[in-house]
Amino acid sequence: MAEAKLNDVKTVDARIRPATPGDEIVISGVSGKFPSARNVTEFAHKLYNKVDMVTASEKRWPNYNSEIPARMGVIDNIEKFDATFFGVPYKQTESMDPQCRVLIEKAYEAIMDAGVCPKSIRGSKTGVFVGACFGESERAFFYDPTYITSSGLGISGCSRAMLANRVSYCLGLTGPSFMLDTACSSSMYALDAAFSAIRSGECDAALVGGTNLLLHPYTTLQFARLGVIAKDGYCRPFDHKASGYTRSEAICMMYLQRTKDAKRIYANVIYSKANCDGYKIEGITYPSGEMQEALLAEFYDDLQLDPTTVGYVEAHSTGTFVGDPEECKALDNIFCRGRTEPLLVGSVKSNIGHTESSSGACSITKAIITFEHGKVPPNINFEQIRPTIPSLTEKRMI
Repeated sequence: MAEAKLNDVKTVDARIRPATPGDEIVISGVSGKFPSARNVTEFAHKLYNKVDMVTASEKRWPNYNSEIPARMGVIDNIEKFDATFFGVPYKQTESMDPQCRVLIEKAYEAIMDAGVCPKSIRGSKTGVFVGACFGESERAFFYDPTYITSSGLGISGCSRAMLANRVSYCLGLTGPSFMLDTACSSSMYALDAAFSAIRSGECDAALVGGTNLLLHPYTTLQFARLGVIAKDGYCRPFDHKASGYTRSEAICMMYLQRTKDAKRIYANVIYSKANCDGYKIEGITYPSGEMQEALLAEFYDDLQLDPTTVGYVEAHSTGTFVGDPEECKALDNIFCRGRTEPLLVGSVKSNIGHTESSSGACSITKAIITFEHGKVPPNINFEQIRPTIPSLTEKRMI
């Protein structure tokens, strides 16, 4: 019996075991550019003041196709970059994906936000994990003869691997460095990878980012024809008028350290877990509330935590016909059974639209803002509860 118990202990996922004092993983720095908000401070101000940060799509391209909504979330000044400061040759800057340029800036800012001098971590075993889906500048630098440079630097400027590798290069970091693409969960998977790497000793700290830029209308046109885009350009999570989401841009970075090394603590990263829907008769794009529920159940069971002690959940909720009911059903079954007070839920997508591969990082940034201010920023574009979501109509979630 003693031997069996010993074997059981050995098979427990090392990530579940409580960290030794001082080795707990925390978010110590955060930075980002969001639609109509240049930094986290502006982002927080506009969230609390119910500012709709989604604007006209003409900032990126003329509205030449009636299938493309006239509204989307756009970040400012993506054409600006201090190449000399970051040691990037001017020729390379000319043919570099704007996502990469902003990620470098935001990585630097996140480190400084943690009270750390970026130069002091050169040569350190700091990892860089970036979630991204589309590199819409590739079309110009790879395939358009008008823009292809004689130097061939479009390869090192627009390869999506460089979204992480260029950050490591500019800051002199030697930990693992890679880009992950798992669609809308990309930045959350980046956080999961960073958590695992720090817990296993693969790196001592990590930069975790998410990025999404809308640089070509054809991608949005494909989403519109898929039927997931709101034709009026308004993202309405949980609302009876919800008809899809609004595509948006955001580039975020978080700096993760161990408690003993951190000068500031925004939040503790206690645990991370992921799964996949697998096969579904409805199709690959159909969200599975059943698998979402299974993941949440396993998560809290692994940690031996009571889900009813959770006071607020920042949902993925995008305002699509299928996604919101499926997700809310999973949240209801996990968090609301035996609950004495309603669960607070929200979605930052009502304020900024759906930033796709960086949406998880945006949600975490909103959660950090909530911790710092002690109040949950309100949803906007909301009129009336969607009748097909019983957990909301019956007030188990509000």
